[in-house]
Amino acid sequence: MSPLVSVIIPTYNCDRYLPEAIESVLQQQYPVDLIVIDDGSTDQTKAVAAEFGDRLRYVYQPNQGVAVSRNHGIQLAQGEFVAFLDADDFFLPGKLAAQIAVFQTQPQLGLVHSGWRRVSSGGKPLMEVEPWQQVPQLTLTSWLRWKPILPSAMMFRRDWLQRSGGFDPRFPPAEDTELVLRLSLMGCEADWLRQVTVGYRQHDSSAMAKGLPQARSLAAVIDHFFQQPNLPNSVRLLENQVRFNTLTWIAWYLLHTGHPAEMQQYLQRSLQYTSDSPSQLVVYWADSFTSFAENWGVSFDAQALGHSPAWQEFLQILFNSSH
Repeated sequence: MSPLVSVIIPTYNCDRYLPEAIESVLQQQYPVDLIVIDDGSTDQTKAVAAEFGDRLRYVYQPNQGVAVSRNHGIQLAQGEFVAFLDADDFFLPGKLAAQIAVFQTQPQLGLVHSGWRRVSSGGKPLMEVEPWQQVPQLTLTSWLRWKPILPSAMMFRRDWLQRSGGFDPRFPPAEDTELVLRLSLMGCEADWLRQVTVGYRQHDSSAMAKGLPQARSLAAVIDHFFQQPNLPNSVRLLENQVRFNTLTWIAWYLLHTGHPAEMQQYLQRSLQYTSDSPSQLVVYWADSFTSFAENWGVSFDAQALGHSPAWQEFLQILFNSSH
């Protein structure tokens, strides 16, 4: 009999962390169909995978990105359920069994999500992330509003992934957000396993490099979503709020990753989706930036932002345009 769960690890030049990822799957005490998709690595990834023998399937492909890698894994998967694990993350004990238990008690679900532990590049715990505290129900509205998405913390019914067509490679690195929104719009029901199940590794050195691609990708995903012609009216009514909130989060993320000029651009873009006064907006942005930073486990210095040239310039434009 085929294992109930297929676990797909897409990897690219990640031989430093790959052994821990693989071990965390094999130690689940749950039978798995483990597939490692090597996306054109030039390091020792193949040799690392070979050390585990026939306990996994190793598949090499030319470098095409994580969306294509995950989709390749979906095509090869034999399990009724599919879990993804990025090669620099790792499962905590009991993850797979706990998520399967949720599916068994709620057979209508197509997706079970969970919490995660942010860890340093060396694996030191930084903070526990429990998104259900802020987002108790996983509906299309809450996915749009909050986007609490981490593929390594999720488990899917394979037939939903196949019916949806999988990840869209046009939207890296936010292809995971696009997929979840698409699944939810198709009617895929989701619920929480209220448990931290995965270690999510933070690479501080790469945060600045990720800032602009992440911002552009997430904005493109939201544009793509609302450009669909047949959205329900209830969803269409959310458009301005979702766009405004998303652009505000992107602005904070750009500030956090060292791109203050681009932060200003995204805040300016957000203005077309709100009727709030400049004074109301300044308070809202300050509160939002503080909240986003707390959720990220970092501090936000409102005073430093207030004195920065980019912020001063933006406020001048904001208040002048309101007259």
